[in-house]
Amino acid sequence: MAASTTEKTPQPRLRADALRNRERIVAAAREVLVEYGADVPLDEIARRAGVGNATIYRHFADRRELIHRVTVSVMARIGDQAEAALAEEPDAFQALRRFVHAAADERVGALCPLLSGGIDRDHPEQVAARDRLVAGIEALMGAARDSGQLRSDIAIGDLMIALTQLTRPLPGWGCPRVEHPGGCDFDTFVHRHLQLFLDGLMNPARSRLIGSATTLEDLRSRQ
Repeated sequence: MAASTTEKTPQPRLRADALRNRERIVAAAREVLVEYGADVPLDEIARRAGVGNATIYRHFADRRELIHRVTVSVMARIGDQAEAALAEEPDAFQALRRFVHAAADERVGALCPLLSGGIDRDHPEQVAARDRLVAGIEALMGAARDSGQLRSDIAIGDLMIALTQLTRPLPGWGCPRVEHPGGCDFDTFVHRHLQLFLDGLMNPARSRLIGSATTLEDLRSRQ
């Protein structure tokens, strides 16, 4: 059986200009896929990246391969954020806060549906990026829990569900104007409600949660 497009043999090292083009395409694809979804025309991605359509196909065999690269890139960036927050913040719960807001800026909720569109979740690159990200989040939560600041009745699945749901674009998004001239944009909405969520994670808990903590195994069993 033929190998999938995301499992091609290693390619020669790219020239500097070709590497920059590839990076621009991935960055533009991330933005456009968040805004319009997986079915956006590749013409729009090329326009946003400032390259021609032929340049996209020189780097990526098809849409599936491009989406694969975008998801791996985003997980790697969020993994970087988790590790940096843990290393740089002296306060464990502040490190968790910093990570959650940084992950929200990647719009993980908008990108999650891409993973159900035929992407090989068991591809070695997907697995490596996902495992690194999970390890980083668990380290952050473990440090916050050990410090006594994170309530004990939640697990990584609870955090990931809230993060993906709160960063998912709302149908027909609209927001009432507020008093300051900037109005209310979606990013403000997301970070405001993430702050409320994070406050609810702090120990001592203000209420007893129904059900049990959600683990990664719980999430995977529902896929």
